Parts: sequence; C-alpha cells; structure tokens
Amino acid sequence: MNGLTAIPVERRFPLDLATAIPALERLYETAKLDLWSPADDVDWAGARLDAYSAEQREAARRVWSRRAWLEYTGIEETPALLLRFCLERDREVDAKFFLTVKNTEEAELVEAYYRYAEALGGYAERPADPAWEQVINRGRASQALAAETSLDGCVAANCALEDGLELELCRAHLSRAREPLARALLERAIVVKTRHADFGWSYLEARAPALAAAQRAAIEAALAAWLKEVAFAGYQVATLATAIDSSPEQAAQDLCAAAGLGAATASEEVALFCAYLGSARERLQRLGLALPVAAHPRLGQL
Repeated sequence: MNGLTAIPVERRFPLDLATAIPALERLYETAKLDLWSPADDVDWAGARLDAYSAEQREAARRVWSRRAWLEYTGIEETPALLLRFCLERDREVDAKFFLTVKNTEEAELVEAYYRYAEALGGYAERPADPAWEQVINRGRASQALAAETSLDGCVAANCALEDGLELELCRAHLSRAREPLARALLERAIVVKTRHADFGWSYLEARAPALAAAQRAAIEAALAAWLKEVAFAGYQVATLATAIDSSPEQAAQDLCAAAGLGAATASEEVALFCAYLGSARERLQRLGLALPVAAHPRLGQL
C-alpha cells in the first residue's frame, strides 16, 4: 500500500459503557486518585549530587537519559493503542479508560527521568552511538494501528510481557539505589509500572478463555517477534544486543550501580531477564499460550 498503514474502519455503535473487566476498572480508579507531579512532588532542590565524582555523574546521566528515551516510546504507542481499541468493535471500555491514564503516567516518568538526568549534568538528547536509535525508535504507533496487527498480540507483548519486565528491572535498580532522589523516583516508577503490567496481564487473562486458535497463534507470533526483535536487540537490557557494541552502556550501568545512583549492573540485568522469561513463560502457559523458545547468539536457548 505504498508504505501507508492500513487502519481498521471505525465502528463506534452500539456504544457499551458497562464494566467488562473489573480488574481493569479498579486499576483505572486507583490511577485517577494517585496524582503525582515530578515538578512539584520531588525535592529537586535538596539533591546533593555534587558529592559524586564527575565520572559517576556522567555514567548516571547516560543511564537515566536512556530510560527517558525508552519511556518516551510509550507516549507514542499508548494513544495509538487506545485508538485501536476504539476502532475495533466490542472491545472492552475498561481498557480504553485505563489507557488514558497510562499515557499520563508515562509522560510523568519521562519528565522525572529527564529532570534527574539534567540534575546529574545534562539530559542527553540522543545515544552516542547512532545505531541505538533504530533499536529505540520502534515505530510502535504504526504497529498498533495497523489493521493486520493483532490487538491482543500487541497487549500481550507490549503491555504484559514488556511492562512486566520493566517492572522487574525497576525493582532491581531500586535494590541498589542509595541516593535519596534516585530511590524516590524508582519507588514512584514501581508503583506506575505495577499498574501497567497488571493491565497487560489482567486483560490477557480475561481474554484468554474465549480466544480462537487463530487468535492464539497471532498472540504467540507477537510474543516471539518481541523476544527476537526487541528484547534480543537490547531495547530494555542493552547487554543483550549483539549487532551493537554495548560495552559503553555496560560500563555506565556498572559505575552507576556501584555509586548507588539507581541502576543494576549489566550482568544482574541479564540474569534478571533470563529469570523473568521463565516466570512469564509459565504464566502464559497457564493461559494456554506459548512463548516460543528462541536462540540468543551468546546466551543460547531462552
């Protein structure tokens, strides 16, 4: 189609506003009440980051800037995902409501990460190695809007599997964080990421019993694509990349972790990723879905 994205035809009526998935309604109501402002609710003036060496601050600046880049992709994808839910007939209203607040929470995290990188010496506008830009700029909005893309597959891969991994990474980063501001931001991120992961898994659990064989196959294809094309490319865990030299990212992570500025080491992230895949695979199996095993060039079958 000459490079254009095929978008489904809108079918707005009949409009059903009845609760379909109570777990999602609870997440939406909780998020509405959990108001937070990175500008007003964080003691930026009280930060004592000048106590750290220039090398430590530079490493942390790189780590936190990268987090802002990754979070920004959610700001792009979530509105597209919401639109897709609205375009498809009979999709649950609870998911639509929650996605409106999810987008706000993603924007708050971007601002928080940006401000912390600025406090450390200046937010980096883009990766030092341009090769990372293709990994990070994934075109998720176009993917979510494409008519041939499985909406359930998008939710399974990007909201359940991916947001669940990001939650576990946040927990690992917090476990090593000693600097008060980094701890405060990561504690907030964990609250938000818990909701986001719960949304993905709860939606998948609600949908799973009624899925036809073709729908299950589409979800499994999306999960397999995420594993090979996103995770193995080094999107969340830079060390997994094999097409790009991730040693500068690994060095920055390790130094940031040692300084207590809110990171896990590169090797800890890889171990966490492998463990998370195992637990996620078991959870998917209970829903009658399979996360296909894939061969990583260095780590072997995962």
